[in-house]
Amino acid sequence: MYFINEDYINSLISDDTLFNEAMQHDIIQKASEAKGITLKESAVLLNINSPDLLDELFHTAKKVKEKIYGNRLVLFAPLYFTNVCINNCLYCAFRRENKELKRKTLTINEIEEEALYLVLQGQKRLLLVAGEHPQKSNLHFIGQAIERIYSINLSGNNIRRLNVNTAPLSVEDFETLKSFGIGTYQCFQETYKFSTYKEMHPVGPKSNYQWRLFAMDRALQACIDDVGIGSLFGLTDYRFETLALLSHAFDLDEKYGIGPHTISIPRLEPALNAPAALNPPYAVDDLSFKKLVTVIRLAVPYTGIILSTREKAELRRELFEVGVSQISAGSRTAPGSYKESIDSLKEHELEQFQLGDHRSLDEVVRDCTSLGYMPSFCTACYRSNRTGDRFMELAKTGNIGKICVPNALTTFQEYLNDFASDETKTIAKPFLQNEIERINGAARKKVEVMLQRVNNGERDVYL
Repeated sequence: MYFINEDYINSLISDDTLFNEAMQHDIIQKASEAKGITLKESAVLLNINSPDLLDELFHTAKKVKEKIYGNRLVLFAPLYFTNVCINNCLYCAFRRENKELKRKTLTINEIEEEALYLVLQGQKRLLLVAGEHPQKSNLHFIGQAIERIYSINLSGNNIRRLNVNTAPLSVEDFETLKSFGIGTYQCFQETYKFSTYKEMHPVGPKSNYQWRLFAMDRALQACIDDVGIGSLFGLTDYRFETLALLSHAFDLDEKYGIGPHTISIPRLEPALNAPAALNPPYAVDDLSFKKLVTVIRLAVPYTGIILSTREKAELRRELFEVGVSQISAGSRTAPGSYKESIDSLKEHELEQFQLGDHRSLDEVVRDCTSLGYMPSFCTACYRSNRTGDRFMELAKTGNIGKICVPNALTTFQEYLNDFASDETKTIAKPFLQNEIERINGAARKKVEVMLQRVNNGERDVYL
């Protein structure tokens, strides 16, 4: 359907000639150049079963990711402001027929309290999320919420970029959303398989497959620079979903000259009174999940791959090694649960799905640093007009790191100065020094000056 050619995707999945180890090896070699691979070549890599070839595949994805993004991991947190929804998605606790879920919509003041809590944890980038409802999550309210969140400033500590995950909009409404100063607009198709989509979305506006499928086209036509797509893995064959997701990415790149700024890879997790989540129709095992993440990285090397706290810490560590570049940390998926969780809120009565990683932001930062990854809170590109095709040019050529490394270092230093525990500071100090020493020539001096400015009390120092 449209740019999702189900017949072609299914023919790739069933093609026995693609189970060819020599072919698989050759495609891995091609992918190592970080120029991307075709849909058919992606299907070939999804067929890899040989332990030796899997090792080569994973190693190549790590190499490609580091060529584009280095060892950086961008950190963020979602902020849910309502769990009221008029859709009835069978995998989501927010679905309208779930009578067991306690419904809650935050006021603007409560949204500010949640954002303030996150600022005091050290977060700089948020993803605003809500169920779909014409009154509870309308554009006017979203605009008010964004304005209030951006108004927070505690001695230079603030939310510097808000990304937004909302229901699909018209071109006119996307233009309004852009006027609020958002970063990336996210919307996930959930499943690209038409029959599965109709089954999982029986009623409500989300049941319109086509309207959702072309949401990113309308967003880009409204001059929103950066868009993020994703699939919910577990609703149908992961090979189909991966290839369809890549078809979407390729289509956007071909039509608009830019592919998705981010691709999210959520996997079905249990959710209150959500039958498909409690019993996934096509559960994806950890190895297959790792493989599909790897193939996405090799197929669209420029994109940011987002991993949420749905997954347990142990698996998250493995996925850092195969191409993930952005992660949520210290997350909650229930409205009001950041501030109220201090009082032991029963989150399962309000949350969208169960989390696998319950660690605090500081624990995640410490873990990433100990593994050799640089936690980054950078939002500079959004505010320096390095978005859309400008960002893509830097990412596709591998030049984005020249800007991102200094900015990641200054934001990490900010975090260490203002929020990190003593234990995290102890681990981070030699790591930070080592990162500085890896920078050559005049660039190192520039970074050292930027870091000194941060240590002297300046905040939001960036290129």
